[in-house]
Amino acid sequence: MIASTRLFDIPSYQLEKYPNSKMFVTKTKGEWIGISTADFLNQSMQVARGLIAFGVQKGDNVALVSNNRYEWNIMDIAIQQVGAIVVPLYPNISENDYKYILNDAGIKLCVVSNHELYQKIQHIRSEVSTLEHLFTFDTIEGCPNWNEIPNRSEEVDIQIVQDQINLVKNHDLATIIYTSGTTGNPKGVMLSHHNILSNVDSCIEAIPADNNSRVLSFLPVCHIYERMLHYLYMHLGCSIYFAESMDTIGDNIREVKPHVFTAVPRLIEKVFDKIMAKGDELTGIKRKLFFWAVSVGEEYDVVGKSLWYKLKLAIARMLIFKKWQAALGGNVRAIASGSAALQPRLARIFLAAGMPILEGYGLSETSPVVSVNCFSKGIRIGTVGALIDDVQVQIAADGEILVKGPNVMIGYYKLPELTAEVIDSEGWFHTGDIGMFQEGKFLKITDRKKEIFKTSGGKYIVPQVMENKFKESRFIEQIMVIGESEKFPAAFIVPSFAYIREWAKHKNIDLGDATNHSITKNNYVLAKIQEEIDGFNKDFGNWEQIKKFALLENEFSVDGEELTPTLKLKRKKILAKYDAVYKTIFCD
Repeated sequence: MIASTRLFDIPSYQLEKYPNSKMFVTKTKGEWIGISTADFLNQSMQVARGLIAFGVQKGDNVALVSNNRYEWNIMDIAIQQVGAIVVPLYPNISENDYKYILNDAGIKLCVVSNHELYQKIQHIRSEVSTLEHLFTFDTIEGCPNWNEIPNRSEEVDIQIVQDQINLVKNHDLATIIYTSGTTGNPKGVMLSHHNILSNVDSCIEAIPADNNSRVLSFLPVCHIYERMLHYLYMHLGCSIYFAESMDTIGDNIREVKPHVFTAVPRLIEKVFDKIMAKGDELTGIKRKLFFWAVSVGEEYDVVGKSLWYKLKLAIARMLIFKKWQAALGGNVRAIASGSAALQPRLARIFLAAGMPILEGYGLSETSPVVSVNCFSKGIRIGTVGALIDDVQVQIAADGEILVKGPNVMIGYYKLPELTAEVIDSEGWFHTGDIGMFQEGKFLKITDRKKEIFKTSGGKYIVPQVMENKFKESRFIEQIMVIGESEKFPAAFIVPSFAYIREWAKHKNIDLGDATNHSITKNNYVLAKIQEEIDGFNKDFGNWEQIKKFALLENEFSVDGEELTPTLKLKRKKILAKYDAVYKTIFCD
C-alpha cells in the first residue's frame, strides 16, 4: 500500500525516497531542461500561497486549460494543497463546451496555456459570472501571466497553507473530470484523492518502470488516464519528459529514448502506418525480408509457440524488428494503450517486435483503470487483461460490465439522478460496455452497449469489433459501420489517401489530379476497397457483412467534431454531418 494519502503527498514522497534532478523535463530552445523534485515542491508551495492571496478557498473550483507542461502539474498540486478542486479541460474543445463547463463548475480562477485559448475564454468571460481571474502560462503581452500568482506568495504565511493541507482528507473530492462524451453536454466526474490513489497503487506492478526510468508524456494530462500515470510516475521516481507537440513525437522519442510511454490506438495505428510506409520504399531482398518479418509478427501469440516459430521470430528481430526498436529510441519496455480498442493484429506485431503494447481498460468514472495486460498477471491478445487489485467486475445478464472498487467515482457533479442510474444500490458502476471473461481471468470488451444496433431484420451488429477488423486494411484509414434499422449494415470509409497515392504510382494507375475528391471517385480505388471489404467480410456472419460503403474525402478529426479529444468516434455527429451520403447508401 502506498504511503501517500492525498495526491499532493506524492511529490514529497519522491523527495524523501527518490530525489530527482529531472522530475519533469521540457525541451527549451533545443535543449532538454529539467526541474528537480525540491524545486517543484518549492514552486508548488509558492503558487498555493498565491492562490490563497487571490481568494481561492477550500472547495473552490479552479480550471486548467493547457497542453502538457510542468507548470500544469505545479498548478495541480498547489490547487489541491489549498483544498480547492482541479477542473482540467481539453485545449481543443469548442467555445460552447468551455462556456458550459465553466458555468456548470462555477469556475473561480482559470489558467490557460496560450494566446489562442486566452482569447477563447476571454470571448465568453462575460457569460461566466463566477470567473474572477484568468491567467496564461505563456508570456503574452496584454495578458495576465500565471507568475502573478506566486508573486503574491509573500502575502500569505506558509503555515496558512499548511493549515489548509491538514484539512484535506483521503476521501475528499480532488478533481472534476468533464468527460468528452460522444453525445450531449459533458458530465463532471467527481474523483476523490482515495479514488485516484487506489488506482496508482494497483497499477504499480503493471508498469515496468522505476526511479531510473524515462517516460515520455504526450497524451493530454487533462485526461485521467495520463494524469493518473503522472502520479504513478512521480511515486516511482521516474523522469517525465514532455513531447513538444504531436508532430514531433517521433523525433522526441528518438531523443529521449523512453522506457515507457502511453498512447491511444489511433496513434499506434499512425506509428505502424509510418513503419509500413518505410517498408514500401524498400526494394529487392530487403523488401521481402521486411514483409516476411511482418508476417511472422502477425502469427505471434504469447501462448504456446513452436521452436520453429521462435527461430523465425529471433531472425525477424535480429534483421528487421531491431530497427523498429531503434526508431522508438531503443529502450522501450512497454507502450501503455487505453481509451479505445486496439487492433489485435497490431498487438501481435508490436509484441513480436519486442515493444509490448500493454492494453488496458477503464473509464473516467473508474479513475480510470479496471484491467490491464501486464507481465506479472499475463498478456492475452484481444483482451484488456486481468483485473487490477481491489477491483471487482461482474458481467450482467445482458453482457454489460459492472465495476465495483475503491476506484469508482463519487458521482457526477450536480447530477444525482444520473449518478443513481449508473451506480446501483450495491455500489456496482454500470459501464455501458459489453464484455466477457476469457479463461475466467482476462476481460474482453466486445462493444459499447449504446453502439450495438439492430438491422430491420432484427439481427445485432457490433460495430467496434467490425471496425477494428476492417482497419487492418492499409487502404482504410478510418471506418464507421452504419445501418441501424436498415436492411443491411454499411460503412462510411475514409481511405488512406497517402498510401493509395503510393499504391497507384507503383501500379501505374491514373488518379487524375490525385486530390482526396478524385481518389474517392476513382474506379480503381473503389474496386480495390471493395476487394478489401470482401476479404474481411468472410470473418463475419452473412447478416454482419458490409453490403455497401461510401468513401469520404476528409478524415474524422477533433477539430471537425467527428472525434472526441480521446479520438473516439462521435457517431451521432458523423451521421448528422453525412446524412445526405447515408441516404444515398440506403435509398431503394
